[in-house]
Amino acid sequence: MNALLVAAVGVPLAAFLALAVALWFGRVWTEGVVSGLVIGASVVSGLAGAGLAVVCLVDGPGSVALGAWFAGFPLRLTADWLSVPMVVLVGLLGCLIGAFSQRYLHRDPGYRRFYLLLALFVAAVQIVVLAATLDLLVVGWELAGLASALLIAFFHHRPGPVAGSLRAFITYRVSDIGLIGAAVVEHHGGSRTAVALLLVWAVVGKSAQFPLGGWLPRAMEGPTPSSAICYGAISVSLGPYLLLRNGIDGPAVIAIGAVTALYATLVGRAQTDIKSSLAYASMTQIAVVLVEVGLGWDVLALVHLIAHALLRSGQILRSPSLLHDHHHLEQSLGGPIPTTGRHFDRLLPAALRSWLYRFALERGYVDALLVDRLIGGLVRTVNRAAQAEQRWADRQAVTR
Repeated sequence: MNALLVAAVGVPLAAFLALAVALWFGRVWTEGVVSGLVIGASVVSGLAGAGLAVVCLVDGPGSVALGAWFAGFPLRLTADWLSVPMVVLVGLLGCLIGAFSQRYLHRDPGYRRFYLLLALFVAAVQIVVLAATLDLLVVGWELAGLASALLIAFFHHRPGPVAGSLRAFITYRVSDIGLIGAAVVEHHGGSRTAVALLLVWAVVGKSAQFPLGGWLPRAMEGPTPSSAICYGAISVSLGPYLLLRNGIDGPAVIAIGAVTALYATLVGRAQTDIKSSLAYASMTQIAVVLVEVGLGWDVLALVHLIAHALLRSGQILRSPSLLHDHHHLEQSLGGPIPTTGRHFDRLLPAALRSWLYRFALERGYVDALLVDRLIGGLVRTVNRAAQAEQRWADRQAVTR
């Protein structure tokens, strides 16, 4: 078990370090070598997870201690019914995305950079799912957030991806206060309730739950393969996994999931592009998983999480060819494709339908409230304080 646990994390991490060193020293490896290294590392990581599943069935769950980073920070990995399926899922999707990207990003100037970040993401997520302590989980959590934010900004010559990356990164930083705070409170023997509330706060941002989910549709500005593994499958799933790992449930989790599911379902129906629609579909399903977690249905939540990750990844990978498929289907039918979902509309009066459509089209006015009112007001307050400080400094300079 020890060797399998180390391999699940260490092999993709070694692939990342090898690519990083090669790029640092200007070694230009061929596309085949770069992609083969990352795909192979993902395969080995996934196979290690399958091996861990067999070991757990025979000998039961186990863990391995790898020493300590420094005093009070043990490096400990664990394999159980919760972590092993996620290890296999991450390895499988890392391999799938790596293989898909060989043609999708062929001859792209950032080809090697993409695979470098993909290897980092896979290694970071494996750290999260296998970490036996909250301290080590924070390390993987932060690395996964960094890799996913950089993948959003992959096409950095365009303003849209950069703005989307910054939005995601800022949201991550705000929500990570909860995770880091939970680790600190746990170390100092704080109450279980305080730790649970802080972890729920971390989940709201990481898994794009209401009201901090506005970054998710903007994250689709990155390459389609990274959107599939990060925002259709793995990255948004880390929030429910965190709650499952720490045994957190209750009314607060149910309420967040229920409100987000209602909000994302409504807003998703008004989206005009496939990637945004899929982003809100992901938000909805993760919210339903949170409701299951809150109700204590841990096995159902884990199965739902894995099934959603596989389905959504496939849908996002197929999204670039959706328009072609749509036209082909219309030609086969000899006319437009019939609309669906009208049964919901018939239940509501016309005036309410119009209001809800405007509400959904504006994404619930959440972005306007958070960005324009809250963040904009904070920025204006800081600017006024800076101007007042500058005036005071100028007066002092004149007095002297």
